[in-house]
Amino acid sequence: MHMADLGGIRLHYRIDGNPEGRPVVFSNSLGTDLRMWDKVIARLPQSLRLIRYDRRGHGLSDAPPAPYAMGQLVRDTEQLLDHLAVRDCVFVGLSIGGMVAQGLAVKRLDMVRALVLSNTAAKIGTPQMWHDRIASVASGGVEVLADAVMERWFSRPFRATPEAAAWRNMLTRTPVDGYAGCSAAIAGTDFYTTTASLTLPTLGIAGTEDGSTPPDLVRETLGLIKGSEMAVMHGVGHIPCVEDPDAYAALLNDFLTRLGHV
Repeated sequence: MHMADLGGIRLHYRIDGNPEGRPVVFSNSLGTDLRMWDKVIARLPQSLRLIRYDRRGHGLSDAPPAPYAMGQLVRDTEQLLDHLAVRDCVFVGLSIGGMVAQGLAVKRLDMVRALVLSNTAAKIGTPQMWHDRIASVASGGVEVLADAVMERWFSRPFRATPEAAAWRNMLTRTPVDGYAGCSAAIAGTDFYTTTASLTLPTLGIAGTEDGSTPPDLVRETLGLIKGSEMAVMHGVGHIPCVEDPDAYAALLNDFLTRLGHV
């Protein structure tokens, strides 16, 4: 296990592949940890430097008191990548991780050469929706949201598999401060104007069964970025890298190859 002490926050991270390879950074969704990427990492070229981390309030990273701000989450990621001397990475962000990706790319073009915006948007939901979820979690823990979240995360066939129980357990074991803190960050984020300033190569990925960020919402955000492209994965929900890692990794491999990053 690796912990980066960034002065005020300690983040857990992992590096696979070649420590000297070209960097690809992964940022996961609300209510998950870096294991979300396990199946995809195993299907990518091991010549790459494959970096993933637990954001504050998740996994093995520190969980300071809520609320958090999106700028804080972007700064955490920036400090971690500075700590690891990362430049010119391809940044793969899913859901809130995709919002962090947008914020980081605007702030640090030296750090990010291309984006993969997966199951995400420049603005997700409404502030009231997130504040209602924060109130629910504060009174009853993450468990009170779990069944509804699973319906958004995964297709019906996947929810019937034994593996789905493990993902539900991961969700419900997320610290209340972590879940509420990051929910507050999403509630306060509207990146439409700043994301529209981006011109770097960008791949968008959406799932037809995604109940959180459906394809039309992802497409709207991709439309802000000149020259972006989009892939729609069929029969999968909000976390397609878990449901169909073969297809997801194939999309990443094709994008990385065309970029000349592999």
